[in-house]
Amino acid sequence: MHSGTSMATPHVSGIAALLKAMHPDWSPAAIKSAIVTTAWRNNPSGFPVFAEGSPQKLADPFDYGGGITNPNGAAQPGLVYDMATDDYVDYLCAMDYNNTAISRLTGNPTVCPTEGPSILNINLPSITIPNLRNSATLTRTVTNVGASTSIYRAVIEPPFGTSVSVEPNVLVFHRKTKKLTFSVTVNAAHQVNTGYFFGSITWTDGVHTVRTPLSVRTEISQPYIDEN
Repeated sequence: MHSGTSMATPHVSGIAALLKAMHPDWSPAAIKSAIVTTAWRNNPSGFPVFAEGSPQKLADPFDYGGGITNPNGAAQPGLVYDMATDDYVDYLCAMDYNNTAISRLTGNPTVCPTEGPSILNINLPSITIPNLRNSATLTRTVTNVGASTSIYRAVIEPPFGTSVSVEPNVLVFHRKTKKLTFSVTVNAAHQVNTGYFFGSITWTDGVHTVRTPLSVRTEISQPYIDEN
């Protein structure tokens, strides 16, 4: 965990330590996912959370991340977005780090593919599309850490000005299937430049609620100007 002056730092660090003690086989990415996807968007009284500052505004994922931490929920999240070394290498390739720098970092010879991976596909427990023009499709993979036989259905809250679809919108896990991949397609409903709007994709089996924050900013293509 990063250090910081915010009181969130010791609280979240303590929760992460407890989760690691309960689930020694979980990776840092799985622990982060459990904390983010089970967080509350409202305060303990059920009222919306407001960001600091004047004038006050309703908080959004850029203010609170996943939300207010829910330690009990994070201990049994149902699904997690996990990441391994290859996922981090893909991230570095997507960020245009060169092969030499990545090889030094990993300690192994690394060659990024000619067609680099999309940064949108990094398996984070949140989705941010900073420049949606018409349509964007990305993928995520979830790992079942709950009951071996589970069925999850997608509930979509599209950001304003977009339409969102998930394929498949039902995930069926059993003993031999612990990981499943789904795709998310986001379409811009209005051809205008906007700020960020927020929504979510939630997987639920009736017991667990696995919410993935979705942040989208639409950006129209610049018009072609013939200077001849």
